[in-house]
Amino acid sequence: MKVIFMGTPDIAASVLKRLASAHEVIAVYTQPPRPAGRKMQLQPSPVQQVAESLGIPVHAPLTLKTSEAQAEFAALNADVAVVCAYGLILPNAVLKAPKMGCINIHASLLPRWRGAAPIQRAIEAGDSETGITIMQMDSGLDTGDMLLRGIVSITPDMTAGELYDKLTQMGGDLILKTLSERPMPIPQPSEGVTYAEKIKKEEALIDWTLPANRIERLIRAFNPFPVAYFMNGEERIRVFRAEVEEDSSHSEPGTVLDDKLLIACGNGSALRLTVLQRAGKTKMPAKELLKGWTLPKGTKLCDIN
Repeated sequence: MKVIFMGTPDIAASVLKRLASAHEVIAVYTQPPRPAGRKMQLQPSPVQQVAESLGIPVHAPLTLKTSEAQAEFAALNADVAVVCAYGLILPNAVLKAPKMGCINIHASLLPRWRGAAPIQRAIEAGDSETGITIMQMDSGLDTGDMLLRGIVSITPDMTAGELYDKLTQMGGDLILKTLSERPMPIPQPSEGVTYAEKIKKEEALIDWTLPANRIERLIRAFNPFPVAYFMNGEERIRVFRAEVEEDSSHSEPGTVLDDKLLIACGNGSALRLTVLQRAGKTKMPAKELLKGWTLPKGTKLCDIN
């Protein structure tokens, strides 16, 4: 089968490798190189790097809305386009160009968590499961008919990075199965629709007035990106793991309750910070961090404002 692959980040790059092992990937569409690193040098996307290593032609248009871009896409005469976290809106002319249309690998159990950040939002919301939906794309936002689904449990200590790894493997399995079996499309249910809004960097700043269980979920949802953090004076301290405890003192949220990084949160709860990273240092368990640094009991951490 002649396939166009459209994607940008690591999760898409992994799927591309699986796809290229089973089908003829005639072209790859990805986001243009972006500045990255301390020197802000242009860095090709993970998908572009994989495509180039496999000798697959790469297209990186800024938009697909122009007639020139759409004509170039249609001229490839593909059987199908497989889309995974591409990052550009596909106009109708692009959706209809391949013989089998465009098929999307979406990291949620649609119609729950349509949109940009389904992995993070599922953990943040406390969902017990999520998965992959292979979807026939239409002009709506993740509204197309479903082709295949797979379910993954979200364990109480799972981070977005760990869930991402599980979904990446499942996405590769399901897209290959979809292309070989060509299952009948099923419309999405009209009930249970939610939207996974794009992650904003300011969300990563911990609001200690929230209940500890909600903050703990946010910490896991933002691990490994953008990583939750708090301010201690002028220093930004990133938090990768934490455990929920009770605060019998009912202290003001943001108050350090002991010398082992127990922080008061909202609703009489508290959070034990267990894996952290100080500015300019490596990530480490709290026990190791506290050997050369202290956050004294009674310290009031900076307000979110």
